[in-house]
Amino acid sequence: MPTNTPEKRSNRKLFIIGLLVVLLSINGILIYMNYQKKEKTEEQAEIIRVKNSELENQIKVYEALKADFERQSQELQSMGLENDSLESQIAAITSDLNELRGFRKRSYSLADQRRFRDRASAFEKQLKEKDAEIARLKEDNEVLYTENTTLKNTQTQLSDSLTTFKTANRSLSDKVRVASRLEAQNLSVNIVNQRGKEKDDKDNEFKAKRVDKIRVAFKLAKNDVATKEPKTVYMRLIEPDGAALYNLSTGSGAFQVDGEDIFYTAKRDFVFDNTQQQLSFSYDKNAEYKKGEHTVELYADGFMIGKTSFVLK
Repeated sequence: MPTNTPEKRSNRKLFIIGLLVVLLSINGILIYMNYQKKEKTEEQAEIIRVKNSELENQIKVYEALKADFERQSQELQSMGLENDSLESQIAAITSDLNELRGFRKRSYSLADQRRFRDRASAFEKQLKEKDAEIARLKEDNEVLYTENTTLKNTQTQLSDSLTTFKTANRSLSDKVRVASRLEAQNLSVNIVNQRGKEKDDKDNEFKAKRVDKIRVAFKLAKNDVATKEPKTVYMRLIEPDGAALYNLSTGSGAFQVDGEDIFYTAKRDFVFDNTQQQLSFSYDKNAEYKKGEHTVELYADGFMIGKTSFVLK
C-alpha cells in the first residue's frame, strides 16, 4: 500500500490550490464577460432610446412647421392672395412627416437625423421669411384700409353734399316752376249761334238750342319768372255728366298732369312773351250740347291756370 508521504500531500495541496485558482479565474472571467454584455446591452438600449427620443422630437418639429405653414396659408387667403408656394411647402413637409413616422418601425440612422435636421432648418428659415413678408403685407393692408376708409368717408360726405344739393336744387326748381305758373285772367265764355253771332251773358247762362260754338277767351297775367318761350295751353270742356268733350277729329287728345294722363278738348300753341296776351278757343261740337252746368278748365306746363263754368238751359 502506498505511503502517504509529506511530498504527496504537498502536491495534492498545490493541485487543489491551482484548481481553485483556475476556477476562480474562470468565474471572474465569466463575471466580467457578463458585466460587459450587460453594459453593451444597456448601451444599445440607451442608443435606441436616444434615437427614439430624437425621432419623436423631430416629428414634433415637423408637425409644428406644418401647422405654422398652414397658418401662413390661411392668413394669405384671408387677404385674398395666392399661396401656391406655401401649398408646395406644406406638401413637402407632409411627405417628410410620413417618412419620419415610418422610422418608428425601422432604423433611424445618424445620416437620417442630419438630413431631416438640415431640412427642418431650411423650412424654419423659409417660415421666418414668409412671416416677415406677411407682416409687411398686413401693414400695407392696414395703410390701404385706412386710406380706403378715409376715401369712403370722403365719398360719403361728397354723396351727402350732392344729395343735399340735389334736394335743394329740386326744391328751388319746384319753387321756380310754381312761381312761373301762368294765370288766366278775365276768363269768359260766350256762345256763337248758327248765324255766327256771338252772345255773352253776365250770369253765364245760355239756351242750349241756340249754341253752335263755344268761345272761351282769357288774358294771361304778367309773370316775370316764367320763361319766354313756346308753350301750349289745353282747354277741357266738361259736360254735366263729368266727362270732358273728346273728339280726335276736332283736335282732342291727352296730356299729363302730375304723372296722370288727362283728356283735353282742344289745345293751342303760342309764344309766351309776358305782355298779357289775349288768347281764345272756339270749339264746335258738331252735335247738340247737353243741358246743364258745363265747366271750362285751362292748363299749361302741367298746372291748371284757370277755371270757370256756364249753364245751358
